[in-house]
Amino acid sequence: MDIQDKVIIITGASSGIGEATALKLSKEGAKVVLSARRKDKLNALKKTIEKMNGEALVVIADVTKKSDMAKLVAKTLEEYGNVHAIINNAGLMPLSFVKNLKTDEWEKMVDVNIKGVLNGVAAILPTLIKNKQGHIINISSTAAYKYFPGGAVYCATKAAVKMLSDGLRQELAPAYGIRVSSIEPGAVATHLMDTITDKDVIDKISTMQKMTTLEPEDIAEAIYYALSQPNRVDINNVYIMPTEQQ
Repeated sequence: MDIQDKVIIITGASSGIGEATALKLSKEGAKVVLSARRKDKLNALKKTIEKMNGEALVVIADVTKKSDMAKLVAKTLEEYGNVHAIINNAGLMPLSFVKNLKTDEWEKMVDVNIKGVLNGVAAILPTLIKNKQGHIINISSTAAYKYFPGGAVYCATKAAVKMLSDGLRQELAPAYGIRVSSIEPGAVATHLMDTITDKDVIDKISTMQKMTTLEPEDIAEAIYYALSQPNRVDINNVYIMPTEQQ
């Protein structure tokens, strides 16, 4: 299905997967709504998209705040008159071993990785139900299936996103024609690892075998694949691993 002129909201659009997805979808003709907290990064991305003859709207929003997400959808509707999809991409990964009790980091992951997705869904859902179609894409992880050192809380948040996505699909797809996809990448070359403060985890990672990770553009391609299917096709889960990752 052609995504030409489709209006698509992307959270966490200022870098990594979000930025790569915005560039890809814009190239394919979508009108992208760029959202994150870093205004300078979003404005730079908007300029890049416009130089490519694309169209982008910048809306600063914090996914942990319901009011911000409601404003994000409201401004999208004000600018474009409609919205067709949301990509709930914003996420944090400050890995830590449970024994080190990084409880503030646990709470931040729950707030962004789970509540942020819920806030995005809640903000856009009335419009999609009214339209009797649309697409919700949530960025989960292969961590939803398999624990790795220091990932107890992170894995739990991504497992929650995976299960939420399946529940949304079962409730919304048959009744309202709203498709729901869970995108589940393995290791990706992003800045997520930069947020780790647990020295035990940092030491553990430094001893692990180096491998060729996925690039953000690989995930952008998977997102485009899910979005571009005919309305009769709902890509439920996309599990993407680096070739070298066990």
